[in-house]
Amino acid sequence: MGNGIAHVFAQHGFNVTLIDVSQQQLDKALATISKNLDRQMAKEQITEAQKNIILQNILTGTDISKGVSVADLVVEATTENETLKLKIFKQADEAAPQGCILASNTSSISITRIATATKRPGQVIGMHFMNPVPVMKLVEVINGYSTSRHVTETITALSKQLGKTPALANDYPGFVANRILMPMINEAIYALYEGVADVEAIDTIMKLGMSHPMGPLQLADFIGLDVCLSIMKVLFDGMGQPKYAPCPLLVNMVASGKLGIKSGEGFYTYTPGSKELTVSGKFRK
Repeated sequence: MGNGIAHVFAQHGFNVTLIDVSQQQLDKALATISKNLDRQMAKEQITEAQKNIILQNILTGTDISKGVSVADLVVEATTENETLKLKIFKQADEAAPQGCILASNTSSISITRIATATKRPGQVIGMHFMNPVPVMKLVEVINGYSTSRHVTETITALSKQLGKTPALANDYPGFVANRILMPMINEAIYALYEGVADVEAIDTIMKLGMSHPMGPLQLADFIGLDVCLSIMKVLFDGMGQPKYAPCPLLVNMVASGKLGIKSGEGFYTYTPGSKELTVSGKFRK
């Protein structure tokens, strides 16, 4: 998500500093951005000269404090780990200029809670991009309890400037996107767990019957089963209702390291360089 967000901002003329604790990950991110820009060139969406300018707009670094020292906007895009996000926001708040807006790409963690790590809660907001960021048009803009109207208006206008469509949501568990999406995915996993249908049938029914571009089990693999589980836990803890309880099959798959595309296996198996969709041997009859 981080490299996609950097890509989109840089493509629209912004100077970006992409920060990670690992230089190796930063190098990988730049390679991914370059590859995605090549795809845009192949589709004649940009020229080679534009690609070079976009890449020149992106600097990298491993020091958060240095990276945010002159920023107008910080967009955090780490994993769905509240402790880590609070730590990052505390660091960013201490080093960023007074007028800098601090945004989180979180898909479920409370913006209000994240804002407590800072001394500028009015300038903390959710800016939830969809994956893949260069392609998907939606930005879910989430107001925390203390987010100022000016900040909301600024981020809404900025999202439009990036060629995205902003949609406003308030700070409740899962916001809108994942409050609706994740229980659907969880229910699909329950249908598999209870033997209602197999992997292919569940995904085919949702693709052909509901016009979804990919089935919920394939989508879960794409998102990451660990991320799906984290979001379901946020929903369950925040709502306190049994309908949000993560399916035991999802819990066991994450515990076993079967996380989807990122681990090479989830409901499907994934081979580098292959686009063939193969159901995991665990779920074959």
